[in-house]
Amino acid sequence: MNAEEVNLSHPEFWVAPVAEREAAFAALRRDRPVGFFEEWQFEFSPLPVGPGYFALTKHADILHASRNPQIFCSGKGTQIPDQPPMFDEFFGSMINMDDPKHGRMRRIVSRGFTPRMIAAYEEDVQQVARRIVDDVIDKGECDFVTDIAARLPLWIICNMMGIPESEHQFVFDQTNIILGAGDPEYVDDPAMIIPKLLQSGAELSKLLQDLGRKRRGDPTGDLTSDLVNAELDGDQLTDQELGSFFVLLAVAGNETTRNAISHGMKALCDHPEQRAIWQNDFDAVAPTAVEEIVRWATPVIHFRRTATEDTEIRGQKIEAGQKVVLFYNSGNRDEDAFDHPERFDVCRTPNEHVGFGGPGPHHCLGAHLARREITVMFREIFERLPDLQVTGEPDRLASMFINGIKHMPCEWTAG
Repeated sequence: MNAEEVNLSHPEFWVAPVAEREAAFAALRRDRPVGFFEEWQFEFSPLPVGPGYFALTKHADILHASRNPQIFCSGKGTQIPDQPPMFDEFFGSMINMDDPKHGRMRRIVSRGFTPRMIAAYEEDVQQVARRIVDDVIDKGECDFVTDIAARLPLWIICNMMGIPESEHQFVFDQTNIILGAGDPEYVDDPAMIIPKLLQSGAELSKLLQDLGRKRRGDPTGDLTSDLVNAELDGDQLTDQELGSFFVLLAVAGNETTRNAISHGMKALCDHPEQRAIWQNDFDAVAPTAVEEIVRWATPVIHFRRTATEDTEIRGQKIEAGQKVVLFYNSGNRDEDAFDHPERFDVCRTPNEHVGFGGPGPHHCLGAHLARREITVMFREIFERLPDLQVTGEPDRLASMFINGIKHMPCEWTAG
């Protein structure tokens, strides 16, 4: 494929066959690793078309930008289009912040995601995974995404925050709209994309703000109680900050883990020899298998940064104020960073993937929890649904931001 013919901004590129997109990124890595792309003007978007962006497609360049937030900042937005600052903070919380604001927010909320806290959630994760399989085991078939993969992270996040089970479906539906608004299944009228986004974000935020007000001064041991009653140098989260953080947590923690599990199941079915290696020695192989699933899936395709000063990458001059987009999916297939990156290898080591956003201050806060959820879910599947097979092509999300699978049929020996 000719790298000059690739247009990462065109919507049709992101609904093209996966093999075609992989070939395009391979061409960019080879011949145009820091290419400039014009932004797309969407017909119903109220936002003016932006000035364009540089696409980083090499693993080393993504690491460089991630490790140097003083040169490549997040505070001007992490989505490609320029959005009003309030919009960025409302939907992105701390991922759209720079220090010191980012550091303050992360210090307050990180207490819920330490290894010690993740260990405390272990039994909860086990029980939820067991219940998910209990609900489907006698059916012999289901939609793997909606009936298995999506339920675990959604349940865990809601349990962590103290959200009752009666609200789980509501949270699931709103996160689908926020990250899938460009897909007709979730928003069928393009003119309604922005209004629907705002409505879903506002409703998720209100859910947590209302809960936070109940927990303030009357804690019940959940993460919401910890966050609203926590003080760091006399500082507390405001209601609005709590609501925005939950929008980020619900979207990032739900969508990314469910897509990693879904892509992982498809890869294991497509590569039965790799599945056998893991099933035959689950605990020994799990650490490398989970990392390979995250690399293979790369649930978040990209994040944007903005240059704070004139700089240069691979001889390409980048001026202060210009946009730089880190394409993690391409970095995770970089031939210079991985031996045979096109192979799915559950024993791959080393595996310095950027599936959790790369190094630096914006590395995924929930990475430890995601790893535990993926591990526990596959242990439960291998033990209780050992012959589960994907029986049809995945129905993929139409998105240039999330590498999502909406539906995927599967079957196994019932009971």
